[in-house]
Amino acid sequence: MILEERPEGQGAGEESSICKAQHGGLQSRRARIHQQINKQLQMRTGAENLYREGVAAPMIPLGLKETKELDWTTPLKELISGHFGEDGSSYEAELRELEALRQAMRTPSRDAAGLEVLAAYYNQLCFLEARFLAPPRSLGLFFHWYDSLTGVPAQQRTLAFEKGSVLFNIGALHTQIGARQDRSCTEGTSRAVEAFQRAAGAFSLLRENFSHAPSPDMSATSLHALEQLMAAQAQECIFEGLLLPAPAAPSDGLAQLHLAQEAAQVAAKYRLVYQTMAQPPAHDCMPVSWTALVHVKAEYFHSLAHYHAAVALCDGSLADKGELPVLQQVFLQPPDCSVPQGPVLPQESEEHRKLGKAHLKRAILGQEEALRLHAVCPIPREVDLLQAVVAQALQRSLARYLELDREDDFCEAAEAPDIQPKTYHKLEARTPCLSQVKVADIFHRLGPLSVFSTKNQWRLVGPIHVTRGEGGFGFTLRGDSPVLIAAVVPGGRAAAAGLKGGDYIVSVNGQPCKWWKHAEVVAQLRAVGEAGVSLQVVSLLPSSGSPGKGDHCPGLLGPGGLLKSQRDHVCKTPAPARASPWPLLGWSWKAKQGKSRGCAAP
Repeated sequence: MILEERPEGQGAGEESSICKAQHGGLQSRRARIHQQINKQLQMRTGAENLYREGVAAPMIPLGLKETKELDWTTPLKELISGHFGEDGSSYEAELRELEALRQAMRTPSRDAAGLEVLAAYYNQLCFLEARFLAPPRSLGLFFHWYDSLTGVPAQQRTLAFEKGSVLFNIGALHTQIGARQDRSCTEGTSRAVEAFQRAAGAFSLLRENFSHAPSPDMSATSLHALEQLMAAQAQECIFEGLLLPAPAAPSDGLAQLHLAQEAAQVAAKYRLVYQTMAQPPAHDCMPVSWTALVHVKAEYFHSLAHYHAAVALCDGSLADKGELPVLQQVFLQPPDCSVPQGPVLPQESEEHRKLGKAHLKRAILGQEEALRLHAVCPIPREVDLLQAVVAQALQRSLARYLELDREDDFCEAAEAPDIQPKTYHKLEARTPCLSQVKVADIFHRLGPLSVFSTKNQWRLVGPIHVTRGEGGFGFTLRGDSPVLIAAVVPGGRAAAAGLKGGDYIVSVNGQPCKWWKHAEVVAQLRAVGEAGVSLQVVSLLPSSGSPGKGDHCPGLLGPGGLLKSQRDHVCKTPAPARASPWPLLGWSWKAKQGKSRGCAAP
């Protein structure tokens, strides 16, 4: 046998390398074990601090309706020249202001400033409708808008379509503001609740006052579904806010039962939304991913209700006999219970543990079902956090279940009863604050809306020169903006000059006075000398039918009398200073007309 000689120390070095390799392998395995342990601890901690760490389920925001550019210049110039008898080209500045406002409305910022722009344009449309439109008059413009849900274009001639689309975008912008709030803090959840309530109010307002919608997103069915969706998302934010700044203490069983009922309330609302979205015609226009997300949330919050009920039963102090009758109202009989009887809350701690374990089992099954639905539904994975939220909740439920599970549990507890949905925080749809955005009528130079609108027909008379006699000018005045000649003395100077009762004074010695108050006109008349005063007046004419576009003889188009007061109009007559427009729903043709009132004496 030939023995191979090795260099001195070589055998010892190889043995040392083998030992080091074995030691390194043990260290690696030990590190992997520690990593797994740390991972489990982190998942447990993350599950316990799910809401405190700001990991929240995603919300559904709506995209804004898009629109094409619109040329207001040509039709409004023609109407100003034809009906109002003024030079339309002198209103170039007003037309540019209107077009700039509409352009800004097309791309609003996603914040309160963007809402203010939309509200300002909406209120301006109310002024335009009151001044330039009266059934069946039309500006001859086509308003083009794209459906928010399907992208299908739609167009109408009526200004109500423009107003309805703007109101829809106000609601949609509220959804975007609500969805982007940081709901890991109390302030963020409060702002989110407010935004979703405003969105629900906008869609409710639109549904109740807009009929014959040309686009699917503004149909009554779609608006009802959107209103329900926003109410559910607001309810979800309320539930999240109850868990801030920290979840209820484990020993507070009553608080945990309240959380269980709040979660059941959220689940009930999402079930209602899912039923609406899953049925035609809403099913045909609602995005499939929205319906799937709503379905997953319904299952998820239903499981959360059982989880919090389990925490109350296992960790809470429910042994107080005085609270038992109240707490029993939280639970309902299971759906497969054949003998309807009132649920009885167990009084022994061991019975509490077994019932809590049954609730945890339902929570785990519900969360697993939510994950299954999420896996098979077309929900965008790259933007959806709901899977991580449900997975963390499932890990939390499993950890608690293991704590309660015992080797001697040979008999499983009975099926856990359902949780009675209930909220302790009243939730209502809130109308958007359109009236808080103060705007001035861009075309206020045309005069007060009570007279100078396409609803009325008049003729301009004058200038008429009137001198003062021994008894004055021979007429009496009433009202403001514009001042009305209430009566003319027979045989007096005014009657001889051609003035008549019912005329409105629009110019005094060449000065426009459509917006003057009664006292201002009287002061000007008292200041004139023996030379007299030169007046221009407009005389309202009786209705002679509905003139067509471009007629130079305007007609009274409104159903009311000639001398409608400001209250009888849908809007208030604007002043040159910034003023709030008329009531919110002035764009609806269904608005009730008030009775005419006489002018009050000064």
